[in-house]
Amino acid sequence: MASDYAKALGGKLRAIRQQQGLSLHGVEERSGGRWKAVVVGSYERGDRAVTVQKLAELAEFYGVPVVELLPDSAPAVAAEPPPRLVLDLERLGQVPADKAGPLARYAAAIQAQRGDYNGRVLSIRQDDLRTLAVIYDEQPSVLAEQLIQWGVLNPEARRSVD
Repeated sequence: MASDYAKALGGKLRAIRQQQGLSLHGVEERSGGRWKAVVVGSYERGDRAVTVQKLAELAEFYGVPVVELLPDSAPAVAAEPPPRLVLDLERLGQVPADKAGPLARYAAAIQAQRGDYNGRVLSIRQDDLRTLAVIYDEQPSVLAEQLIQWGVLNPEARRSVD
């Protein structure tokens, strides 16, 4: 009986193979017989243990880092979700004029993408804050603090900034 880890590892192997548009027989053909379809299939089902050496060779064959083939090893922990990053759009007018442009354009782009035009607040993701930090040529934590000082970003955001 395959362990949960072996099944998860096999699932990652299968996902990588399928992303590359290969069938099991396609792997065998492309590898010139180095990787037999039946062996790769048994790795993917978790029926057969794969050594570290074989895993490294498969990673090389697929052209991916070995870590991409490994299942997530972090145990599932019920962690408190990070605080939401919420922009107060009504306070955008209080941002210094020479700094407001990029933020206003970015917020407008997100609103257009989402079809969200409530005009009062806008939730953003960590990645959005990182993108804005690049635009403003600041570290995300420095930009977040500036946005909080301007009254545009909720103060709870401090806890979620890298």
